[in-house]
Amino acid sequence: MLTLQQIKENPEQIVARLAVKGFDGKEAIERIIALDESRRQLQLKNDNAAAELKKLAASIGSLMKNGQKEEADKAKETVATLKESQKAIADELAETEHTITEILLSIPNVPCAMVPEGRTAEDNVVEKTGGEMPNLPEDALPHWELAKKYNLIDFDLGVKITGAGFPVYIGKGAKLQRALIQFFLDEASKAGYVEIQPPYVVNEASGYGTGQLPDKEGQMYHVTLDNLYLIPTAEVPVTNLYRDVILSDDRLPVKNCAYSACFRREAGSYGKDVRGLNRLHQFDKVEIVRIEKPENSYAALEEMKDHVQGLLEKLGLPWHILRLCGGDMSFTSAITFDFEVFSAAQKRWLEVSSVSNFETYQANRLKCRYRAEDKKTRLCHTLNGSALALPRIVAALLENNQTPEGIVVPECLRKYTGFDIID
Repeated sequence: MLTLQQIKENPEQIVARLAVKGFDGKEAIERIIALDESRRQLQLKNDNAAAELKKLAASIGSLMKNGQKEEADKAKETVATLKESQKAIADELAETEHTITEILLSIPNVPCAMVPEGRTAEDNVVEKTGGEMPNLPEDALPHWELAKKYNLIDFDLGVKITGAGFPVYIGKGAKLQRALIQFFLDEASKAGYVEIQPPYVVNEASGYGTGQLPDKEGQMYHVTLDNLYLIPTAEVPVTNLYRDVILSDDRLPVKNCAYSACFRREAGSYGKDVRGLNRLHQFDKVEIVRIEKPENSYAALEEMKDHVQGLLEKLGLPWHILRLCGGDMSFTSAITFDFEVFSAAQKRWLEVSSVSNFETYQANRLKCRYRAEDKKTRLCHTLNGSALALPRIVAALLENNQTPEGIVVPECLRKYTGFDIID
């Protein structure tokens, strides 16, 4: 969440930048500033009452020692009255602080200056394009038909045992999944990311820490009996490793990667966007997470983008990078770049990665800080990216690499699959 210091130093600028995300923050910002002034006054009253209580408590002992029982009794009555008054002040102070926090949690992150204005995906900016477009015949099959033809994925069986959006991978389809996961993890390890194997369920505090709560509770599967949530991405448990942690200066940057299954309700999804592997309720993904000093985070963001681009180039997929406009960004992000690959049989671009810098927004929720050389503690910057999400990668690989003889496996995966072609 935004810090009070950010808001108080530049309220007009905060309101103007929030408008880029389509969020009208004027009333909320003004209310926070007013509540913070009330909080300061209440804190002063509370401190003064505490000092007076301490002084009176000390005097009672002296009065009793000197035989001034009547004066001591009057002082005790004053202490009792003052304690009631202080409790009322403390309760009002706690309520004011709670209200400030609730409002702060409802305000999205401020987009950085590089974020273009716009309301929908049509306003996103194509930053870079690469890879060679495949030349497929007109009768090329979409991936869901290829999956059936070569017995790679059974969507109907998934519906039988769970429901729509939970496919069953079979034989070479399962091996291709495992190969991609291992390839992505190995590439992340080469790039200096330390692998984490996180839990697939998290508590409420973790959801608040990375911003899934209270913004996206409707998109997460909730285990109500235990008040736990199935993770929508490994970003949540991995970033929360650093919740309430003060990192030493020499521990930064932190670079972690993690494979996990991901679970998303995807309420309201329909039409061509959900066909086959295009949109699932459970899918596999390798995530990269970084904790950085503020002055280094944008250089780290570029490194992460280069890493994802390198994966797509090794897979031989046509790709482009989008700089998302304010209206298409997530609640928590300061800037996001989406990677899309071209699905030749569907003749459309499919998102396979989002790489984001959250600046201090998540770190303030998490209380993730570092101790600088001057011994002061400061908020870190957090970043994450998909490297990569599997379903649409698999869709594009199956479609783009289909031949009359079968589906050709990219060379970089063959040592993991144990086969060169799916036939």
